[in-house]
Amino acid sequence: MIDLYYWPTPNGHKITLMLEELAEAGAKLDYRIIPVDIGKGDQFKPEYLAFSPNNKMPAIIDHAPADGGEPISVFESGAILLYLANKTGRFFGADTRQKVAVNQWLMWQMGGLGPMTGQYGHFTVYAPEKIPYAIDRYTREVQRLLGVLDRQLARHAHVAGSDYSIADMAIHPWINAYDKAPLDLSPYPHLQRWHAEIAARPAVQRAYALKTQVNPDAGKPLTDEERRHLFGR
Repeated sequence: MIDLYYWPTPNGHKITLMLEELAEAGAKLDYRIIPVDIGKGDQFKPEYLAFSPNNKMPAIIDHAPADGGEPISVFESGAILLYLANKTGRFFGADTRQKVAVNQWLMWQMGGLGPMTGQYGHFTVYAPEKIPYAIDRYTREVQRLLGVLDRQLARHAHVAGSDYSIADMAIHPWINAYDKAPLDLSPYPHLQRWHAEIAARPAVQRAYALKTQVNPDAGKPLTDEERRHLFGR
């Protein structure tokens, strides 16, 4: 059994995508979701910080690690994807070259697309005042990154090559992650093709369906309390 500490955000979706895809691929790992309501400050509780010290989610605790020893906890969504891929031998490439390709695009998401899209969302959707420079800066950077991804997908069926991998699972939730600030994807036809194909996968649909199950209030305006926990004010 894996305990998944989760809230329906792009980073949270990465892990449910992986776990549902493993089940689809015949490598099911039983898991239970433990909600971490980041709007109520669950991520700051001492018992959570004990294994997720950066007060972010997701995190997992694997109660049946491969070595048969004590439970293993993992925080950071990219690290969790790598852990699950290595545990099951799925979605991380069959040889060194494939693993390098998957790993570099996973790091591209972790270090670029995720943080930059997050800043875009913050300044366009959540910031208490509109700062044109910030909105323009992060809009242009996200558009640049989408262009990089589109060019990659012009040459490959999936992000890291011909095979579906954890790189695809990490990137997909971050494409137009903000319903209130959608970006025009028409300049990126190869990205659009890939995005639609991934969205049609049964495991992906099951993973995204967890959003409203876990957080029925998703999409509602933030309260002052939620802003304080999310943004420190």
